[in-house]
Amino acid sequence: MAQPIHERRPPERSWREQDLSELPEDGSRYEIIDGSLHVTPPAGPYHHELADDIRMAMRQAAPKGWRVIREIGVQVPAGNLIPDITVLKVGAPQDRMWAAPADVALVVEVESPNSRRHDRFAKPALYAEAGIPYYWRVERGDFGPVVYRYELVKEVHYNLLGTVGPDDPVEVTEPWPMRLDPSTWPR
Repeated sequence: MAQPIHERRPPERSWREQDLSELPEDGSRYEIIDGSLHVTPPAGPYHHELADDIRMAMRQAAPKGWRVIREIGVQVPAGNLIPDITVLKVGAPQDRMWAAPADVALVVEVESPNSRRHDRFAKPALYAEAGIPYYWRVERGDFGPVVYRYELVKEVHYNLLGTVGPDDPVEVTEPWPMRLDPSTWPR
């Protein structure tokens, strides 16, 4: 018996947020940048475990009213991105699938082999253009995870605040005071 073929053709215009709901739920991450669809295959177990541990550590330190959410969409100029972790400010709407940049204090991207260039170059520029105050990129180092912490400067680009490695826990102030200790996260 022949199997049905599912084919998705791009619209005859730029991709828009509402087009994303028509795409298959296959675990892939669908994002829009300048009207083009970007598809990233599902991340592996290490990626998800690391993102979960970071999110849990942040949630435990979060002041009342702040929300730390995995894989919620964020609207950016000419697109929609899905960070691994999004920190929403106090009072941000709770029922939105796509957060407005004004409601976002910090986005965190956990690098995977399939997302490395995207997380290092494309996404930071778009988050900066959207005015998101802080961006963290987490990569798997030789001895464990390393967090690269960035702060928005003059609403045009990010400057590196510092790095946090698996053997040097530190106190950070963004988006609230907390202790980051990557030694407790998966290696």
